Amino acid sequence: MIKIIDSHKQIPYLIDAHQDLAWNMLTFGRDYTLSASQIRTAENGTNTVAVNGDTTLGWHEYRQANTAVIFNTLFAGPIHTKEGVWDTQTYITPAQSSALYHQQMDAYERLTDEHPDKFRLLRSNKDIRTLLSEREQNPEAPIGLLTLMEGADGIKHPKDLPEWVERGVRLIGLAWQATRYSGGTKEPGPLTRDGIELLKQMEENQCILDLSHMDEQAVWQALDRFHGPVMASHAPPLSLLRERNSNRFISDDIIRAIAERNGVIGLVTLNIFLDKIWMKGDDKNLVPLHRLVEQMDYICQLLGTSKHVGIGSDLDGGHGYLETPAELNTIADLPKIIPMLEQIGYSGEDIAGIYGKNWSRFILEVLP
Repeated sequence: MIKIIDSHKQIPYLIDAHQDLAWNMLTFGRDYTLSASQIRTAENGTNTVAVNGDTTLGWHEYRQANTAVIFNTLFAGPIHTKEGVWDTQTYITPAQSSALYHQQMDAYERLTDEHPDKFRLLRSNKDIRTLLSEREQNPEAPIGLLTLMEGADGIKHPKDLPEWVERGVRLIGLAWQATRYSGGTKEPGPLTRDGIELLKQMEENQCILDLSHMDEQAVWQALDRFHGPVMASHAPPLSLLRERNSNRFISDDIIRAIAERNGVIGLVTLNIFLDKIWMKGDDKNLVPLHRLVEQMDYICQLLGTSKHVGIGSDLDGGHGYLETPAELNTIADLPKIIPMLEQIGYSGEDIAGIYGKNWSRFILEVLP
């Protein structure tokens, strides 16, 4: 029988490599200092639930999951992806994209300034080490926010990268769908001339390249040109999802290439990323949480080690509770994967790595 672990003191710390917090905060006014239950009550019957689903994140639930660090994203979509009047985080020009990303960074700074007991922006290796050291003595230490730019259109020109580095952005994905820098999800294509230049600037400024959402052609070009650290914040394995016929997932060869560069791959809690045929509107109970564990195990077996697997949940990333696995109500349920991993033979050290320490190892090794 699988045991349920219900106290954060019994589980390792969680590092979640992908949460679109500012997008939710600015689009829907979500307040992540509240519990998920409080947010759901406030949003009940509103258009937010209709277009984005019930939240799976909240302060109380972060604590239950023993969350230590979140890779908080800067994200806005190109205008042709706009889904309705409510979808305010969209842009036409590079200047508009940059302005939206700066507004989102402002939102994170307000959040951490107003709630320093709950959230803290992390901008350096020292910041992360300090926070993790604090947590050893005090599990109620603030949750660290390490900013990840998802889709590099927020950088108006490659030469503008230092202004983002100054604001604390060192994790950058070139694509979401296609951007001025790279082919991406649903819009395949190579690196552009600006993309090649941006990679040079990223290497000079000691940034980390997130390969998530990049088209495979662009990924291989980037791996050939960029000699800095690489990762995939939220990118499930293609081999388990070929029926989806999507360039959103990463091949075994890319998984191996990330591991060879000592990077980490974060896995997602979204049902369409866990099941070959599940579609939005289907019963969430058709997809067990064990599918997430199966993906973790697949990559571990492929690589012969657990050191390159992590979590990049993408919770609240344009979807809600009904699009997550059966046993997952909120992020507080992520510890349920721990006994599942134990049952198939993973050690405590392996599990602590997958749950958070693989990400902290990687970041502390490569972040200035």
